[in-house]
Amino acid sequence: MARGPRVVAELGRPETPDETAARKAESSRVYRSSQNTRNLVAALLVTLAVVAVIIFAVPRGTPPEREPIDVAAVAERIGDAEGRRVIAPAMSDEWMVNSARLVSDGSVRTWTIVYAPDDENERGFLRVAQGFDADGAWPARVLSGAAPESVVTIDGVEWDRYELDPARTANISVALATTAGPDTILIYGAAEDDVLEEVAASVSDDVTALREEAE
Repeated sequence: MARGPRVVAELGRPETPDETAARKAESSRVYRSSQNTRNLVAALLVTLAVVAVIIFAVPRGTPPEREPIDVAAVAERIGDAEGRRVIAPAMSDEWMVNSARLVSDGSVRTWTIVYAPDDENERGFLRVAQGFDADGAWPARVLSGAAPESVVTIDGVEWDRYELDPARTANISVALATTAGPDTILIYGAAEDDVLEEVAASVSDDVTALREEAE
């Protein structure tokens, strides 16, 4: 005996052909939507896996160490170009050279070497500057208007010594200054006295030679 149309519980009667078609269309839409979501999730997981491979598997290498700066060689080149004697300070291995170059503050051209502690856990810095044809007020301008407090003699050369307030002088706490012929030599920064004296002693021959050349 043939079975009649299936009664849909929600309707309480058999579906019409249009209702059957609409139900099947909605089922297909829901299925396609679920497939799209699964495909999207799968694609995202694949992308994350590729990124993880790039991050963790690709070797990065170590950046090459910066070539050390040969202060004496740079000083010689600048001296040849300028036609004048340029100082070549020396420091212990506990300090490294960050830069060595000719700069200008608008009024004085200056050969400047910047040192920092070789140990990254140590704090401090030191600058050695030779102001070419610097006027007498140049050290005060560099040191925020400070005046020397005493005179010290290091390896036969007299230096004006400054005690500074780091809060007013960009962390500069101590300085030494002396004239060298037409130039002025300024050693300043945040360092112990023995460090400043070491540098001052290393340029005493250059200072003496500059003074003799100016006579």
